Amino acid sequence: MNTTTAVPSVRPRSYWAIAVLALIWNLIGAAMLYLQVNMPTKALAQMTEPQRQVYEATPQWLNIAFAVAVLGGVLGAIGLLMKKRWAATLFLLSLIGLLVQLIGAYVVTPAWAAYGVAGLVMPAVLLAIAVFLLWYANRAQDRGWLA
Repeated sequence: MNTTTAVPSVRPRSYWAIAVLALIWNLIGAAMLYLQVNMPTKALAQMTEPQRQVYEATPQWLNIAFAVAVLGGVLGAIGLLMKKRWAATLFLLSLIGLLVQLIGAYVVTPAWAAYGVAGLVMPAVLLAIAVFLLWYANRAQDRGWLA
């Protein structure tokens, strides 16, 4: 007879810190999305000409990809906080939305001309964080931290 009982995996404090930071990070992204789609005329006038050209050349579908990235990230972080397995799926959706947004921005807008190679620093940071959150959610799932 097997007398062993399953002991639920204890989540380390770092799990909660990462989940909270993921939510804060993605809520900041939501604020950036709001500012992107509701750009005041005054703020648009203060942009450099190349920045304004990128903004004006951005098609609506890129904003939708941005929204998918942000919403997926916010919901994924909430999933981590709720200890739900679907967190990883939403972080994957977020990563896909981010990839579409970033690649699209450099393909259909004059982003290269406006920002050059230096303009790839922030997208690289965004991608690194999105990949980390997806990896971490999958790791949490593998360790039995998510139900």
